[in-house]
Amino acid sequence: MRFRPCIDIHNGRVKQLVGGSLKDEGDQAAENYVSEQDAAFYADLYKRSGLTGGHIILLNPEGSRYYDADVRQAQSALEAYPGGFMLGGGIRADNASRFLDMGASHVIATSYVFQNGEIRFDRLQALKQAVGKEHLVLDLSCRSRDGNYYIVTDRWQKYTNVTVCKETLEMLSEYCDEYLVHAVDVEGKASGIERQVVGILASWNGLPVTYAGGISSFQDLDLLKEAGNGRLDVTIGSALDIFGGSMKYHDVIKYMEG
Repeated sequence: MRFRPCIDIHNGRVKQLVGGSLKDEGDQAAENYVSEQDAAFYADLYKRSGLTGGHIILLNPEGSRYYDADVRQAQSALEAYPGGFMLGGGIRADNASRFLDMGASHVIATSYVFQNGEIRFDRLQALKQAVGKEHLVLDLSCRSRDGNYYIVTDRWQKYTNVTVCKETLEMLSEYCDEYLVHAVDVEGKASGIERQVVGILASWNGLPVTYAGGISSFQDLDLLKEAGNGRLDVTIGSALDIFGGSMKYHDVIKYMEG
């Protein structure tokens, strides 16, 4: 299990938000933490810690008045740590290479590859052709409904008709290099991991998968390691002391090394 760091950017600031609270109208969201530091500060911290495979997420849509400010923050982080991050948020086949040129190792896509709740394989193929399978991560963040976990898009506001399951993970694996999965119902709440989501992800032994959502303690990391069969990497946000939480960042680094 590896620790994958994150930088979430909303309204031009580094923040930690409550999962599922994002609204395009008025660029609103429930905030857990708004940092006084910029994205480059966190990128430098992660670089000095030797962390790789982190992700930067632009949380405003491209039409937002804050989108350009989000991109400027992301660019500063990528300049501080070239190749240290994957980048997601509004990724399409026609703009994906822009972010690789900025220094991202991969681009992360969700909403572009779904339309009317279904997988658009033509768009998946276009993304694969634009950047190469080795530079593409699919974000399969999900929410619970009717006993299943459905992939959600558009800043987690819209349900698709596609469930997170072994069959989906296998089917999409020919298009991407790895997966990022936020358990949205617990994201940003530091209320413990979504064990059912972890179990689904751990039941498939294929591409690398990073789990995010609900981590609040080292006991949660123990649970994730056990329930994930050691196969899942992890992102921790709001629970870290660098984002106002109680888990000490440097203790997390030591835990992962142990």
